[in-house]
Amino acid sequence: MIKKTFSLLTILLLLLTSVCCKRKIKQQDDEIYSRHLQRHVKLTVITTPMPDDKNDLNLLILNDGQDIGKWRVKETVDSLYRKKLIKPLVIVAVHAGDRMKEYGVAGYPDFLKRGDKAGFYDDFINNELYPFAKKNATVRKFKSVAIAGCSLGGLSAFDIAWNRADKIDKVGVFSGSFWWRDMDDKAPGYSDAKSRIMFTKLKASRKKPGLKYWLYAGDKEEENDRDKDGIIDVVDDTKDLIALIQSKNVCLPGDIKFIEDANGKHDYSAWSKQLPDFLIWAFGK
Repeated sequence: MIKKTFSLLTILLLLLTSVCCKRKIKQQDDEIYSRHLQRHVKLTVITTPMPDDKNDLNLLILNDGQDIGKWRVKETVDSLYRKKLIKPLVIVAVHAGDRMKEYGVAGYPDFLKRGDKAGFYDDFINNELYPFAKKNATVRKFKSVAIAGCSLGGLSAFDIAWNRADKIDKVGVFSGSFWWRDMDDKAPGYSDAKSRIMFTKLKASRKKPGLKYWLYAGDKEEENDRDKDGIIDVVDDTKDLIALIQSKNVCLPGDIKFIEDANGKHDYSAWSKQLPDFLIWAFGK
């Protein structure tokens, strides 16, 4: 009788362990060779438990995947998923190569020729990473796809989302480098209206991408204030971008969310505090 009871308890424990393992958030490292970037690209992949219907699975592509620990992505996803606040999700975090070359605005290097490989990075995301993510998740199509990044990675994420709105539904920008410009801001002839690269690109664009936008900026990120209006550049640039998007009538007013933190600094401590809000906005139940 004791042996039978012990056996039953053992079976129950094994079943419970199996169920718990299946319900855990998983994180693993991977790698893909990119012909566009001509290098092996390291990836960190985080997955929630798979839904019964894989049509319910969502994808988030993150820039600067090498800093995923500083961003507390796994811990945040685990907490939100356990509280049933987000839908089933796969996160593919791309470890950066040469950030100053691969991040930027595709086809528009800045005045120091930085970002000259941004077009190749865009092609990598579109032609290589996206198919890789689908194949790994064994899905034909994700229910929704978002891309996000911080600082220069945020500028890159915004540009890729704008270019690839046929695949990407939402974009998250944490302290985006929308100051990215085609001439030094101290040079004669510089103006915010004509020299900020992303603004020039959007003004000339005839696209009407069906995107949703989540943007964040902190009031203590820097001290630079080009136009001397008492508002630091990262906040000014972000608000200007939102106004430009709204003026182009490419989305509904409710499709843009902007968060401004009076105490926010330009670091992962500030960005990790905003991550739950972004994830719930992008993938909330």
